[in-house]
Amino acid sequence: MIGAPQAVNLMQRWLEAAQVAGKSGKTLEAYRRDLSGFLGFLTSYKGGDIGLRSLAIIDVTDMRAWMAHERGRGLSARSLARALSAVKGFYRWLNEAEGVDNPAVASMRGPKMQPRLPRPIAADDAREMISMVDIQHKESWVGARDAAVLLLLYGCGMRISEALGLDRGQAPLPEVLRIIGKGNKERLLPVLPVARAAVEAYLKACPYDLALDGPLFIGVRGKRLGARAVQKLMEGLRGQLGLPATATPHALRHAFATHLLEAGGDLRTIQALLGHASLTSTQVYTALDQTSLMEIYNRSHPAAKS
Repeated sequence: MIGAPQAVNLMQRWLEAAQVAGKSGKTLEAYRRDLSGFLGFLTSYKGGDIGLRSLAIIDVTDMRAWMAHERGRGLSARSLARALSAVKGFYRWLNEAEGVDNPAVASMRGPKMQPRLPRPIAADDAREMISMVDIQHKESWVGARDAAVLLLLYGCGMRISEALGLDRGQAPLPEVLRIIGKGNKERLLPVLPVARAAVEAYLKACPYDLALDGPLFIGVRGKRLGARAVQKLMEGLRGQLGLPATATPHALRHAFATHLLEAGGDLRTIQALLGHASLTSTQVYTALDQTSLMEIYNRSHPAAKS
């Protein structure tokens, strides 16, 4: 916790600036948590309130002490890298808003991390999971709803928040759907006929009269379906099929990208479908199937055909 009024005020101003810049609520909460931990450590480490002047003279030793403290309390390398990124972002704002230029903070390097590869669900397992959805509930319309949601995750590569954020007025789903994804970025997403048909089957079975400006997918009490319900569904399905705990709703999105790549899809197209800002984010899927990637390269590159 931080108690210095000036530090609290600076943090709040930074968060407000980040909100204006379009950062999501989850990102802002992570920023608040990480920066509060940093400022709290400095308050204890320096033995006094932290203000603008104190922040300006933080040196490399102070930064290393903070990072060692975080690792000592069990923070993972990935979480520490995220926290360091938040602190650097705060200092960049301090430079712009208050003229505080601190090269010691800017020069700090995060901990080395092993790349975390996606863990997709095998194609056969994904199909079997979807086929078993309708026997998970007594109410047939709930099974139809869940099948439609999983098909949007696996068949279209949607994030769970994107699928559950759809409104009734967007259905019947078009062949190409315009959605707003992570970071308020818009993208066009082809919708498979089987996914569109599943959504229509759910709407026909749904006992509620859904308002056009209301949610497309609802729970049994008529409210917008939450991510936890889909997570619980996947927990039950993976238990029945003997799949690992990594078989989550997001793993269906990974499976979408991986299976497209295996079938010959190019990275740029998959990047656009997933809504990745950088091709680097998409390239992790190549590590999952290097053999398949080389086959695609040898089949497609002009030099290989000469």
